[in-house]
Amino acid sequence: MNKKNHAVYASKLIAASLLLLSALSTLSGCQLLTGYQQIDAAKNADAWAGTINPVAGEVNIACAGTYHCEIAQIDQTLVIAPDTHQPVSAAMLANMAGGAEVNKAKLNKGGPAQTQQAPLATNMTPLLNQKSVKVVPLSASGMKGLTNYYARVKPAKREVHINFYPENNVGYIERFAMIHEFTKPGIYQLRAYRQKSAQDGGSLLESASPEPLCIDLLQDKSVLRHFCKQLDTEHEGEFVENSMPIKRQVN
Repeated sequence: MNKKNHAVYASKLIAASLLLLSALSTLSGCQLLTGYQQIDAAKNADAWAGTINPVAGEVNIACAGTYHCEIAQIDQTLVIAPDTHQPVSAAMLANMAGGAEVNKAKLNKGGPAQTQQAPLATNMTPLLNQKSVKVVPLSASGMKGLTNYYARVKPAKREVHINFYPENNVGYIERFAMIHEFTKPGIYQLRAYRQKSAQDGGSLLESASPEPLCIDLLQDKSVLRHFCKQLDTEHEGEFVENSMPIKRQVN
């Protein structure tokens, strides 16, 4: 009798274990459809989702072009911490509400648009003074688990420090800094890219050298300033501003 009861109990235990494993497997399959998993799947450096919601009379500063980029500092205010990749202060983060479905287009790749969940900035109150800095989550980063932010400041002459990550590696950082008169409210973007060099007629050494990283400052679609990292011995590793006789437009 005891053996029979033991066998029945063991059978029930095995059945319960199988049901639990089945439930866990189903749950795991459901998790693949969540917004968090979709954000984690963003691997393309050209992925750009979300929109900047400008507040009247304010300057909005964003960065783009590499796997990931962060606004590290504006004037004397630290913004995004390089170790945590999050705002240095919770008070600096603009109030966010809900989530909105937005398009994640693969720019310049011709790939189909995808959808994902990204936070929507709503009810943002105007900045208090010239020293106020607020950051807003803009989109999923090209690096797994990270977020792109843009910054809100008042119009003024500003010193801006940006950390660019040209490779899918948090250990490789290109640090860029500039001073600019952000006198006109609106949207400004610091966009990084590799400068294509003419190969015709060049030596083997020149053609084998890496393409320099360049950064454009854009206001809307107009390029205001142009910087490139120098590879020569005199300015090696420095970003030097190049003259722009004609104001360029970008798409």
